[in-house]
Amino acid sequence: MAQTTKPAPKQSTRPSAKASPKKANPKKTGEEQRDAAAAQAKKIVAPADPLSKENLRRIGIRVGLPLLALWVIAAFVPGWWLKAVAGVITVVLGGFIAYIFRKAKRSQVVVDILKGADTKEGRKAAIERLDSEFKKGDAEAIFGKAQLEMQEDPRRALKTLEQIKLDRVMAPVADQARAQRAMIHLLLGETDEARALVDPIDLGRHQEARSRATLTAIIAEAWARTGQAKRGVDLLDKIDFEDEKIGDVKAQLLRSRAFAHAWANDTKQMKNDLRLLKAINIQLLMGFVTKKKNPMGVSPRGVHPALEKEAFDMVMKSGMVPRRMEVRRG
Repeated sequence: MAQTTKPAPKQSTRPSAKASPKKANPKKTGEEQRDAAAAQAKKIVAPADPLSKENLRRIGIRVGLPLLALWVIAAFVPGWWLKAVAGVITVVLGGFIAYIFRKAKRSQVVVDILKGADTKEGRKAAIERLDSEFKKGDAEAIFGKAQLEMQEDPRRALKTLEQIKLDRVMAPVADQARAQRAMIHLLLGETDEARALVDPIDLGRHQEARSRATLTAIIAEAWARTGQAKRGVDLLDKIDFEDEKIGDVKAQLLRSRAFAHAWANDTKQMKNDLRLLKAINIQLLMGFVTKKKNPMGVSPRGVHPALEKEAFDMVMKSGMVPRRMEVRRG
């Protein structure tokens, strides 16, 4: 007699009470959002290494080869005047290179100080070291201090960065200071202030890939959120997002491009940017969700409604934010 087998009972797709995730604490969720923003800011503020392989190669090509050619010519030209000119140029360039190396050494000291500042106490100790070991107004120390302050108080970090006198430092350093201040203004929803800071930045002064990508992301976002979306898209199109040299700046570029595509009314590309950001870290999408939908959200200034809706829907579907934090759907 054939044995009949009872069909297996259908498994419920609803999670059991035991498997139900623990309800998220709204306060903790907001802190996590701020931590994600601060972590992104930390990646941006860190100064580029003046002694990176790319920078050293550029110095060798732009300075070393022409100087060598000048001395070769001077060796074959009778008289002393050309040799004297070559000597003066060599001394001047030597002083410039020495300045670059001193700057690099200071930057490395700042990096070493920041390495251990991963707690509130560690950040406090690091700030004390930066204040005591560097002269007042030292740009590297100011960038480092602002990076630490950004973890807890963006306003304080902004005030620290304003200590860099833009008309008294070298143009590339002024560009970096402008960009860092603009980045904080954008995070706070102060788009007009960010736009005023980025407009004078000259990207032609920045050839190192990661530094240029960072500046591009900040400039393009400021443009996109103040009525120049097409200009922002065009600027971002000049960057290769898959270039390994830009590293973790890709997330900042995608954020900027999402704003630009949204305000350029390119919904398809905007959604694609959000999907790419979600693949990196879904918490990055909270940077588009305003206080209208989430009490811990960002300022609505410069945030396109379609961009916010798409980002919000992605976040809600993921289950990262508890339903009770939703304010309204409209």
